[in-house]
Amino acid sequence: MSTIDLEALRDFAVDVARRAGTMITSARSDQKSSAAEKKNSVDLVTEVDQAVEAFIIQEIKQRYPEHKFIGEETYSASGQTASILNDEPTWIVDPIDGTTNFIHGFPFVAVSIGFAIKQVPTVGVVYGPFLDYMYTGIKGQGSFLNDQKLPLNSPAPKIGGLGNCVVAVEWGSDRTEDGNLKVKSDTYFNLTRQGGGMCHSLRSLGSAALNLCAVASGSMDCYVEGGMWEWDICAGWVILTEAGGLMTTANPAEEIKEPGLCDRMILAVRGSDTADQHQIVREYWAQTAGRLVYDRK
Repeated sequence: MSTIDLEALRDFAVDVARRAGTMITSARSDQKSSAAEKKNSVDLVTEVDQAVEAFIIQEIKQRYPEHKFIGEETYSASGQTASILNDEPTWIVDPIDGTTNFIHGFPFVAVSIGFAIKQVPTVGVVYGPFLDYMYTGIKGQGSFLNDQKLPLNSPAPKIGGLGNCVVAVEWGSDRTEDGNLKVKSDTYFNLTRQGGGMCHSLRSLGSAALNLCAVASGSMDCYVEGGMWEWDICAGWVILTEAGGLMTTANPAEEIKEPGLCDRMILAVRGSDTADQHQIVREYWAQTAGRLVYDRK
C-alpha cells in the first residue's frame, strides 16, 4: 500500500465532520420546531445516528475505498462485542458522541472521526457542532482547537497532585447494583472526600471524545472511564497524546503503560512532565474502590 498522506486525510475528515455536524444541528432544530412529531427522543437520535454514520461511510468509501471502517451504529447492529480492529488502515467513527446530551439539548455533542494504522490512533478529528469546536490531531504533528495549538497554556503548568485536579468522570450504561456502577460511585466518593483524594472537583460532559479534548486543552486535568468503545476514544486519543497528555489504564497496575485501543478502560492525564503525570496516576489508583470489569467476547 502506498504511503498515506495524513494531512490530506485530516483535511478530508474535517470537511466530513463539519457536514455531519450540520446534519446533527438541523435534526435538533427540526425536533424542537415540529409539535406534530410522533417519534420519541430515542427514536429520533437513533435515526439521526444512523443517517450521519451512513453519510460518513459513503464519503470515506468514495475517497478511500481501500480502507476499513468501524462505526458505532454498524458495529452495534452486527450484535458483536469482540474487537474487529486489525492492523489495516481503519476509520473508527462515532457519528454522535453524547446522544443523551443531544436528546436533552445539552450542547456537548460531537462527531468523532478517528483513523488508526496497525491499531494505533494516528489521526483524530472531533467536532462539536453546537459549540463550533473543531479539535484535530495527527500523530507526530501536534493537535489543535480551531487552529490554536494545544495545550492552550503552553508550556503546560505542573499539576502538582490529585488535590489540584478537575477530574472528568462518567457513569456509563452499566447501572446494576453489583456491577461497575458500584466501583465507579465508591471511587468518585474517594476522589472527593476529605481524607481521600480531595480532588478539586468532578465534571461530566457526557461525551468521551469531548472529555478527552478538554484534558488535551488543559481545561480539565484528567479523565477516567470504563466501558467505552474504540469509536468513543480513537480520535480524542490522538488529540490528547499530541498535546502532551498521557493515556494509561483506569485499573491499578504495576506499571504505567499505554493500554490498547480496544481495552475499554482509560485514565487520561493532561500534558505535564512525566513525573508529574505519573504522580497523578498513582494517586488516582490509590483511591479506586475496586477493579472495573468490561469483557469482550
